[in-house]
Amino acid sequence: MKGNHQQSSVLTALSNEHLVPFENVDELFNDFSGKNKPFIRYLVDDKKLDGKKIAAILSHRFGYPYIQLENFDTTLVPEGVRNEKLIHKHNALPLFLRGKVLFVAMSDPTNLDALEEIQFNTGYSTELILTDEPGLQACIEKVLEDESDALNITDIDSDELSGLEVQEDNNDEPVSTGEDDAPIVVFINKILLDAIKKGASDLHFEPYEKSFRIRFRIDGILTEIARPPVSLSSRMSARLKVMSKLDIAERRVPQDGRIKPALSKKKSIDFRVSTLPTMWGEKIVMRILDSSSAMLGIDMLGYEAEQKQIYMEALDQPQGMILVTGPTGSGKTVSLYTGLNILNTEERNISTAEDPVEINLEGINQVQINNRAGLTFPSALRSFLRQDPDIVMVGEIRDLETAEIAIKAAQTGHLVLSTLHTNSAAETLTRLLNMGVPSYNVASSVTIIIAQRLARRLCPHCKTPEELSELLLAEQGFPADKLSEIKLFKPVGCGQCTGGYKGRVGIYEVIKISPEIASIIMEGGNSLDIAKQCQKEGYNNLRQSGLKKAMSGMTSLAEINRVTSA
Repeated sequence: MKGNHQQSSVLTALSNEHLVPFENVDELFNDFSGKNKPFIRYLVDDKKLDGKKIAAILSHRFGYPYIQLENFDTTLVPEGVRNEKLIHKHNALPLFLRGKVLFVAMSDPTNLDALEEIQFNTGYSTELILTDEPGLQACIEKVLEDESDALNITDIDSDELSGLEVQEDNNDEPVSTGEDDAPIVVFINKILLDAIKKGASDLHFEPYEKSFRIRFRIDGILTEIARPPVSLSSRMSARLKVMSKLDIAERRVPQDGRIKPALSKKKSIDFRVSTLPTMWGEKIVMRILDSSSAMLGIDMLGYEAEQKQIYMEALDQPQGMILVTGPTGSGKTVSLYTGLNILNTEERNISTAEDPVEINLEGINQVQINNRAGLTFPSALRSFLRQDPDIVMVGEIRDLETAEIAIKAAQTGHLVLSTLHTNSAAETLTRLLNMGVPSYNVASSVTIIIAQRLARRLCPHCKTPEELSELLLAEQGFPADKLSEIKLFKPVGCGQCTGGYKGRVGIYEVIKISPEIASIIMEGGNSLDIAKQCQKEGYNNLRQSGLKKAMSGMTSLAEINRVTSA
């Protein structure tokens, strides 16, 4: 009976959108009863209905995000959840992990049993992403073809760790540090794999006079995970520098490199490595460059519906400038890469100037800035404009020269995306003015500004209600007319999270430059004047957006206070 109800719900949704005439519903329903295939596949295969139209309608009807899998990188599918039996049984494909949440692609949004069984078998919470049936089948076939080559990193033990290979950019053979350093090799490899499994963004190796510690940055917070003997610090530094192809004899100046450990024949992860001479040795920081973050899709980033609409409309414009602002580690790069992936089609020529290039994007011409060689942001931009570009991304606007060229590009038929380091959207506009950019250029070229922060998500397994007085809620800035309805939660901590939090969510202030805001810019108004006008036009600032996330139970008030000003 449950199956009949699910099929009826799908047919009702398709009938309401006139994809299936009402008079044909019973005929379709009866005909399917004799078919040995999933219902959506039956509709596509036997009745020649368009799979993408079905997916778009069901996404709107049931409220799930819809993505197309044609260009999805199947190496991002976690190897530990590739259960062929479950995939075929439910016509459902796990796509990627975000913290402890496993996102599962399905063409049928009514098959919630699939999510429950996948959750039970994997131990991860599951969330559904809708996709079209033909794209789903092609992606499933590709993933299962790769399964025989995949290496499940959760099954690696200490004996296997010493065999982890490092793929160098120049395809040289992996370098050995000798038999005496075999324990160091094993330990370093285990640390790298632990960081990947725990979802760390950075690793810190820190030598001191009497101690040596290793910390991971998980969900934006540094956590100590090991204290090896201080006598091993120099050998660990040497091993990491060998893996990064750095000069192990040079300990007086900073160096930068990359490591690319191969987790399987088809999958590897990049680490960006930075060394810094300190009083007691070299501190080494490694940034994990997670390509899956660039493939999440805009629905996964945490934009409110109206904020997403403004961003999508700006991306659809043939020219103008989209600016993303926020401190280091606030997710600016992911927002930009998400936009670039949306724009990345065969018809467009896209070039980026980045320092450094963090994630390789197929189909986009990415340029690594090299100031020593004279390849600066301004010189790269000038070259772009001679290369017939449609879209240009500048990693960061740092000076007047870069700003002027970027604005010129935005005014001459190009869409420009870039970042600045300011605290709010309003301050971004005044920052450009303070650089020396004429006010009429700012007002006429900037389309939207996105200010953002990353807040830690509460663990769904252990979060608990938090009781606060209405007076305190009002002082924190919650809407006065909703104080009696507000339900907040706080972290507790359990075996499935870190201190009560797991994963992060974006908090955004998205401002479209209206004629009124442009007028304030032209008249020399300051950031306070611009911020007042933004409020008048109904745009939520970062604080207000954060409080909405807290009211939804996604994060805590304490976390919002940490990442935004009260």
